[in-house]
Amino acid sequence: MAKFIGPKDKLSRREGFDLFNKGAKLRKIDRKPGQHDQTKNKKVSDYGKQLRSKQKAKRFYGVFEKQFRNYVLQANKTKGKAGEALITLLERRLDNVVFRLGLAPTRPAARQFVSHNHVLINNKVLNVPSYQVNIGEVISLSKTAIEIPAVKELLEGEEKPKIPDWLERDGTSGKLIRYPILTDVREPISVIDIIEFYSR
Repeated sequence: MAKFIGPKDKLSRREGFDLFNKGAKLRKIDRKPGQHDQTKNKKVSDYGKQLRSKQKAKRFYGVFEKQFRNYVLQANKTKGKAGEALITLLERRLDNVVFRLGLAPTRPAARQFVSHNHVLINNKVLNVPSYQVNIGEVISLSKTAIEIPAVKELLEGEEKPKIPDWLERDGTSGKLIRYPILTDVREPISVIDIIEFYSR
C-alpha cells in the first residue's frame, strides 16, 4: 500500500493538477514549487513529457513505482489497447472505487478506510486497497465508518457526488455495473505517454 507523507501541495503544483482532491485548499496551483521563478514556458522533451504523465498518474492513484510498473506490464499482456487496459486496472482498485462512489472525501482517505477494515465487499471485510473489484460485487462501509464526521458530511450533504457511469450507488453501498474505460476518466492523464515511457 502506498502512503505518501510528504508535502502533497508540492506534488500537485509540480504536476499542475489537484492530485489529492483538495479543492480550494490547494494554493499556487499555477506555480511550480521552488523559490525560483519556474512559470516560464520551457521546451520539454518527449521523454520529459512521458515522465510527467507517468508521475502524474502514479501520484493520482497513490501507487508506488514497482506496483505501477506491474500494472503497465499487465496491461501490455492484455488483448486490445494497453492504455485502455491500464486505466481499467487503476480504476478498479478498491480504494479508487470507494472514492469514485463518493464514500470517502479523497483517495488517501479511501485507502485508509480500506486498510482499517472499514470497507466491505459482499458484506465481508477486505483490507487490500489494490483489490480489483469485479462486476456485481457490492462495496459498502462499516457502521463505524458511517459515523466518521467526514463521511457523514459526504452522505448527508446537499451537494451530491457525481457517480461515474460504470458504478451504481444506493445509500452507503455501491457496485460495479461494467468495467471502466478510458473515456470514463475525465482527469488529464495521457495513457499513451505512459505506455511509451515504459516501452523505452
